[in-house]
Amino acid sequence: MKVAIVHDWLTSYGGAETFVELLLRIYPDADIFTLVYDKKRIGNHFRNNKIYTSPLQKIPFAPRIYTKLLTFMPKAVESFDFTGYDLVICSSSCCAKGVITPPSVPQIAYIHTPMRYAWDLFFEYQKRSNALVRHFMNKWMGGIRQWDYISSQRIDTLVANSNYIARRIKKYWNRDAQVIYSPVNTRRFFPADFRYEDFYVAFSRLVPYKRMDLAVQACMSLGRKLVVIGSGPENKNLKKLAGGCSTITFTGRVSDEVLRVYLQKCRALIFCAEEDFGLVPLEAQACGRPVIAFGKGGACETVKAGKTGVFFKEQTVDSVVQAVREFEKLEESDAFDGRIIAAHAVSFSEERFITEFKSAVSSTVERVTANLNL
Repeated sequence: MKVAIVHDWLTSYGGAETFVELLLRIYPDADIFTLVYDKKRIGNHFRNNKIYTSPLQKIPFAPRIYTKLLTFMPKAVESFDFTGYDLVICSSSCCAKGVITPPSVPQIAYIHTPMRYAWDLFFEYQKRSNALVRHFMNKWMGGIRQWDYISSQRIDTLVANSNYIARRIKKYWNRDAQVIYSPVNTRRFFPADFRYEDFYVAFSRLVPYKRMDLAVQACMSLGRKLVVIGSGPENKNLKKLAGGCSTITFTGRVSDEVLRVYLQKCRALIFCAEEDFGLVPLEAQACGRPVIAFGKGGACETVKAGKTGVFFKEQTVDSVVQAVREFEKLEESDAFDGRIIAAHAVSFSEERFITEFKSAVSSTVERVTANLNL
């Protein structure tokens, strides 16, 4: 079977790219199609697979400025030719799902999210943008939304990474989606025998919507130790916010091994983002540690209140402070058992994902084949 995997862009190595690697465990000889590719930053990942890029790759510095090229992405992704392929799998949070496939080629799209900046987070992105960017957002986004909806209608099978995303797919595309939860890598993240230490962890890319500022301010207010792990454009702002506070530590980007030890040793992970699925809370739970999470989005499907963590209701410092205090009271009463927490995370294993995804692919191929023979 000749398989193509379509991914929005390969410009850095993160959670979305590990998902592509997971698909390659199922289809190791698949070709990869992507809008832009930064070989230097991706390194040796995907070195055994053919990688095809779109015409956007020819634009100078495209792997650096690709976020500015949204209006050109629909045409670029539609330029890929899948003649001769037996299956097309899309890993999409932007435009990858919008490829055009022959009627005889089954297309299954795994949706991490419908593009946030076109739909529910449009006004938030607009407020954070300068006047020039706002001008072009208003000028182009209507067309982007139309294309996004139209392109969603030609996909044979839609798979969402959570019920939260399935609801958004239904709202914006009026399509039903099967839910197959993204997996946690329990070979990378697992419990340790040593007892936790007196600090909290906040781990993610340092970008505005992750709301790492809430974790920083809450821990400063409570006088708790917090280790902030990750890098990104918010790094300077967060350090300025911390103001050299001795209880707040910034590590920058760290290796998998260092990250795992931090997660194994922390009292809990503080997770303030409204995520589509939220793999980070599962990685902390796989290490046997509880999560203090914003009670909206995908985290509601991966964290069990009172058993593997606690929720806060609002994205405010006061709400996070209250949740930390609630967590510490439960912690004193031994409400959190690391073995139970880790066992819960294992229920989101890669093996489960592979079984469910292969089943979805098989049913899609059968349905497309049957329709062709009518």
